[in-house]
Amino acid sequence: MKKRKFGLALSIMLAGSVLLGACGTAKDKDKDKDEGKAPAGDASEFSVAMVTDFGGIDDKSFNQSAWKGIQDFGAANNLEKGDGGFDYLQSNDDTDYTPNLNKLVQRNFDLIFGVGYIIEGALDEIAGQRPDTNFAIIDGVVDQPNAVSLLFKDQEAGYLAGIAAGLMTESNKIGFVGGMDIPVIERFQAGFEAGVAAVNPDVKVDVQYTGVFDKAELGKATANLMYSSGVDIIFHAAGATGNGVFAEAKELKSADPDANVWVIGVDSDQYEEGKVGDDNITLTSALKRVDKTVEEISNLAMEGKFPGGETILYGIAEDRVELADSRGAIPEDIMVTIEEYMKKVADGEIVVPEAPTKK
Repeated sequence: MKKRKFGLALSIMLAGSVLLGACGTAKDKDKDKDEGKAPAGDASEFSVAMVTDFGGIDDKSFNQSAWKGIQDFGAANNLEKGDGGFDYLQSNDDTDYTPNLNKLVQRNFDLIFGVGYIIEGALDEIAGQRPDTNFAIIDGVVDQPNAVSLLFKDQEAGYLAGIAAGLMTESNKIGFVGGMDIPVIERFQAGFEAGVAAVNPDVKVDVQYTGVFDKAELGKATANLMYSSGVDIIFHAAGATGNGVFAEAKELKSADPDANVWVIGVDSDQYEEGKVGDDNITLTSALKRVDKTVEEISNLAMEGKFPGGETILYGIAEDRVELADSRGAIPEDIMVTIEEYMKKVADGEIVVPEAPTKK
């Protein structure tokens, strides 16, 4: 079903349409490079990179979406992977954030993204030490003049997922699997519970946190307990840990093709993760258009319009939060209802809570 879009999206600057300051001398350009800044000029002189959190570049979720945005920017501007183009560094644990950020600064990338709330402290420190490099933090806030903070209304994404789950459940038992118990994930939980309650107050939502974003086995074990208790839909906000939720649902569906088990993905469209032969256990995915935002900020930086020192908040009204195409898993009449709620949120008629209700 074709989705309707509500609100005004932030304009995405088209790369390569404007040439910046091409009148500088070769000496000026060399000086800019020495200072860790690419000279003003065409796209071939601008470079961008990112540091993942420990969920990894292939988490099928948050990091992967950010990397897609960088790759899309690179492709649009004929950049190559590596120095002088676009790249990423993988973080295996929290001790990697600071050295990874420093490595990218030393490689003279013009714009460096830190992906995830848990990189916030390291990026704040490095941005303060490296004033000639531009930085962006996703899902965190860094108060530095050379850094932009990019936040999403995760609660609105969770709300849409909750509406879908509340209207689709047959058992009136739904699960939420979170990764680390941090504000970003709590916003997903709060919105999800609010969405379920708005359309089906009889539903019980089982909430479990695994404490990690990179342990698929914990996601699988948690999902096993939930499905065994009668839960028929699980929404995960757990990064690569959520891959285990998919694994458990697919295993159950493989054993019994009539099993009523579903997963709602997060951040990226996780439809491909749900394939089980000719079936698919992905109901939909709660999308945060991290890719779109990364590409937009990269274009702004390249054109000399980097919004350093700002905190930008994206939600449904900004066309950055939505549900993925359900490929027919969600009936047309329920999609219409979801869109009605989506419009109410975009118009400010519904304000989705950011914090879970304490019980």
